[in-house]
Order: sequence, then C-alpha cells, then structure tokens
Amino acid sequence: MENIVLAFGEIATIQTLALMALGAVAGLLSGAIPGFTIAMAVVLTLPFTFSMGASQGIATMIGVFVGGLSGGLMSGILIGIPGTPSSVATTFDGFPMARGGKPGLALGLGVWSSFFGGLISALLLIAVAPQLARIGLEFQPWDYFALVFFALTITASLAGENLIKGLMAGAFGLLIATVGEEDINGVSRFDFGSDYLQEGFAFLPVLIGLFAFSQLMTDVRDKVSARKALTQTGNFNIRIEHVKAAKMVLSRWVNLVRSSLIGVFTGVLPAAGSSISNILAYDQAKKNSDEPDRFGSGAPDGIIAPESANNATAGGSLITMMALGIPGDIITAVMLGALLIHDVVPSPSFISEAPVLAYSIFIAFFFANFLVLGLQSVALRLFVLVTRVRMYMLAAVILAYCGIGVFALHNIVNDMWTLLLFGVVGYVLRNLGFPLAPVILGVVLGPIAEKWLARATAISTDFTEFLTHPWSLFFIILSLFSMVFGLYQRDRGKKVWALYYSPCLMLALAVPLYQMGGYIRPGLGTVLVGLGLFGLYRARQTHRTMAAA
Repeated sequence: MENIVLAFGEIATIQTLALMALGAVAGLLSGAIPGFTIAMAVVLTLPFTFSMGASQGIATMIGVFVGGLSGGLMSGILIGIPGTPSSVATTFDGFPMARGGKPGLALGLGVWSSFFGGLISALLLIAVAPQLARIGLEFQPWDYFALVFFALTITASLAGENLIKGLMAGAFGLLIATVGEEDINGVSRFDFGSDYLQEGFAFLPVLIGLFAFSQLMTDVRDKVSARKALTQTGNFNIRIEHVKAAKMVLSRWVNLVRSSLIGVFTGVLPAAGSSISNILAYDQAKKNSDEPDRFGSGAPDGIIAPESANNATAGGSLITMMALGIPGDIITAVMLGALLIHDVVPSPSFISEAPVLAYSIFIAFFFANFLVLGLQSVALRLFVLVTRVRMYMLAAVILAYCGIGVFALHNIVNDMWTLLLFGVVGYVLRNLGFPLAPVILGVVLGPIAEKWLARATAISTDFTEFLTHPWSLFFIILSLFSMVFGLYQRDRGKKVWALYYSPCLMLALAVPLYQMGGYIRPGLGTVLVGLGLFGLYRARQTHRTMAAA
C-alpha cells in the first residue's frame, strides 16, 4: 500500500495530469488524421520527456498511446477512413451506422467501448502482469504463424453474402503484400524491373487509398451528391448519445469482456499488436452473435468488439514491457527506450525492484482512460461538425491531409502514387461488388504471416513442428473450425453435422492444453473434455429425436 500511495502521489499532480492531458490530445489528433500513426506521435513526444522524471515521462507517452487508440474511431466512423490500423474493423459497422443516420450513437458506442476495454485491461495489468507475460515467452515462430493464419481465416467472415468475391479479395490483398523485396532474404518479387515495384507497397498508403480515396470518389462521383453534406443524405442526429451508448455497451457485457480479453492476450504477444486484435475481436463477435447477418450494416456489436479490443491491447503490451523487458510493439519499444534513458531496465524483477515506478505506470494507464474519455467527448462535438460540410469541400481537405500523412511516413513520392493507384483500384472493386475488408486483411496480415513462416522454416524444415508446439496446434485447430463456421451457422438447427460442431471443437482444443503441461491448463483441458463428451451425448439424443420425427 505504501508503494501505491507514493506512486499515486507522483501521478496525481497538476503538472503530470496536465502533461497527460496534452499527450492524450496529441494522441487523439494523430489517431483521427489518416496517415499520422500513433507510433509517430509517441516518437515525436519522446524528446520532450528527457527533462522529466521517469514516471512523468512515461505517463505523458501513455496519454499519447491511449489517446491515439481511441482517436482512430472518429474518422473511421464519420468518413469511413480508419485513422489508424487499429481502427480498421471499426469502420465495418461504424461507418454504415453513421451513414444510416446515427453518427451520435456510433461515436458514443466507440468512445464507451474504448473506455471500458481500457479499464478491463488496466485491472488485468495490475492484477496478473507477471503471470500473463510468461505466456508471451512460450510463443515461438510456429506459434506466431499459426496465430496469424487463424486471423487470416476471418476473410470468410468478412466476405458477407458473396463468399467467392470475398475470398478473391482476400487473395488479392495477400498478392499485394508479396510485391517488392522479401524482408528475410531480400529477394525481389513481382517487380518486373521497376524500381517502384521493387520497393513494395507500404501498408498505410494502400489502406488509405482503398478506404479513403475510393470512398471519396464514390461520394463525389456526380454533381448532386458532391454538393450535399452528410446531414442532407438522411435524418442525422449529430448529438453524441453517451447515456444510450454506455447502457448499450454494458448490456452487451459478454462481447465487451470477450473482446477486451482478446485484446489483452494479443497485446501480451510481442509483435502482434492492435492491428490483429481488433480484427480477431470483430470476427469472434460476429461468430457468437445471434444476428450475424446484421454485421457490416451497422451492428452495435461490430463497433463494441474492435474498439474494446484495441484499447485493451495497450494494457497487454505494457504487461510484456514491464514484466519481461520485451516491447510488445513499436510504441512500447519507444517507452522502453525512455525508461533506459532514465537508467531503468525493465525485467522480470522490475515490479519488485522499482515498485513505485511500476505502480506509477499502472495508475497512469488507469487515469489515461478517464482523461481520454473526457477529452474525446469534447473533441467529438467539434469533429462531428464535418457532417455539415459539403462533400466536395470535405473530400478536398481529407485528401490533402491523407497526402501529407502518407508523404510524412517515409518522405518519398512513391507513397503518393501508391495512394492514387489503390484509390482507383478500391473504387473499381467497390463498383464491381467486391468487399474491401478482406483486401485490407490480406495486406495487413500477409507480411506478418510470411515473416514468421520464414523464421520457422529457417529453424527447421520439418512441418510437423506446427503440430508438436502446443500453441501452434491450438490455433491451427481454431483455424480449421473457423473455416467451416459459416457453414455451421447456415446449417445450425437444420442438419445433423452441425450438432457435433461445438463438442468436437472442445475435444480437439483439449489436446494442445494437455501438451502445455503444469496443472491449470491440463485442468482446463479436462473441463473441455467433460463438456465435449456431454455435448456429444446431447447431440446424439437430439439426432435420434430428429430421426424419429
């Protein structure tokens, strides 16, 4: 308690809270402007923390971190352009809900989901940091590849009604990711002798081109629509509905908690990050929903899941940094550098050796969620005014910011051409009825999957390693069942095989849990075996009843 009181005294000062608030505002702005990443904002903040104490400097950067994760939803919901990669899945339902006349509710759902997801993450950060961090040490290249492969199976869920076009779009995204020099060996692919193609396509220009440029082209393709504002295209209520949104989020507490846990778990894994967690959470929300057909057209759960997951990922990343000294992503790597500048070396004994600083980080992260909630509520009142601007004016301003952001990323003109190229490609794909979400999924996850597969095969060419590593086997089993989940939803209650889907999944997942050793996880495996056998018995009874009828 003495350490907690001392840490609280360091954070709860007017100067530190003011710096955190400034950091949160900077994070909100960087998250809301397409092309300006959270990592860029944290890196720019780092030099200003050199003259501060360790606790104050880290608290300021945490404010930027949490603000950036929450800021991406503003542009994603209102104009269909994810401000950051961690907000990609939020646009799937947030933008349709806003266009459907409910921008205030959509923004409210995003704000409160982010807040509650951050709080859940903060509580887990305080309670079980060392225990969760040890899971991150268990992951090897085979396990990482299996995790990303599982995330890639979400393509089928994002495809909507036209599965073939969705799978083609996902394959196109993976193809885009293979253009240019390969990261491991530096081998050029699909460059056709062009220096431009040899450099490959940076993720953010592709993302902004597909989402932003193509959407803006659609909005201003004729004079009538170009002269309209969003408020003229339907019955818009631009008042942020905080009370209704908070009640709606809490009423869907199962989705909230599940998505937050997915975010924390993904954050614990080094180099995973919120670009994966928000997509995974969205997929699980859709698969567990009673109304999966509503997803993609403005479903509240489609906003709650990704927003709670991406904010919860921040807590998971801090867990790995503090308990192991391993940065979970580039943002926590910068924070780790800030600690090293102050002669503080995070390690497994960090919490016991520097308890005041450790608890200062816990408290700062907890406070940051409240600060961002208040600041974002004010910022949204200003940001939502974009719904009153005519589309041709809005398109010009947005494209200017997108161009500046894309150029600032690497300071090369080729990124601007990439933005234009994929803007046209996205526009054509939209008009042909291809969903853009699977393309983005392939572009985001393709390089990550390739990296870990290359590392795994560099260690061993024996592909049975993917089945002998428990976590790898765990995610491969989930991937196989995920691939047929759409068929299961279609046939549930209609065909016999669907009765055995859930029991077989439980029995299959018990196998890698037994391989992990110890007491807790094999115990969970035993519980799954019991539930699976009971499920098989119930399925058999139901099968007989259906046959008799």
